[in-house]
Amino acid sequence: MASAATTDSTTSTQAINPSGLAERYALALLGIVDDLRQQEAGAADRIAGDLDRLFRLWREDAGFRAFVEDPRLDAAAQRRAAFAVIERAGIGTEVRNLVGVLIVNRRLGRLPEVAQAFGALLAARRGQQVAQVTTAHSLTDTQRAQIVARLTEAGFSGVQLRESVDPTLLGGLVVRIGSRLYDNSIKSKLQRLQYAMKGAA
Repeated sequence: MASAATTDSTTSTQAINPSGLAERYALALLGIVDDLRQQEAGAADRIAGDLDRLFRLWREDAGFRAFVEDPRLDAAAQRRAAFAVIERAGIGTEVRNLVGVLIVNRRLGRLPEVAQAFGALLAARRGQQVAQVTTAHSLTDTQRAQIVARLTEAGFSGVQLRESVDPTLLGGLVVRIGSRLYDNSIKSKLQRLQYAMKGAA
């Protein structure tokens, strides 16, 4: 599960909407998981954990995020730097190979979308529901547990969180799960107050 996020004041890790292209990469990685499952029962969890770790790095490290998103770097420079990060993080062969293919195809900037698409596909396969949570600041473990508990109380089962940070929300959070949207952000409350004041004028 892709989780905690922090961001600097100039870069927003706003909600990512996986594209068809990202889903194709994610499906290819899921195919590798299926191939490995007969020899390694925990392959799905291991690979998902590796991809989650890399996604968390992208979200928490502004320098790594800038590197991933920089289209000016040539493939050799991207490969050297990305593989060094992957090795330091202890990420396995499958995700390393995925990054290598993204680099060769000049798609490294799509890494966050691929990570989210893979998480969503795996969650759907396991009968889990994915909640996209957008907050002004990164969530703590306690807040994550509270959100999952509240969604479970509301009738959602096997909830997995996909987090993003949007400083323009100012505070509070926005949760989208299935077709439902829960907007408890300060930005939204201020907008409602402004509309009410205009109506009263």
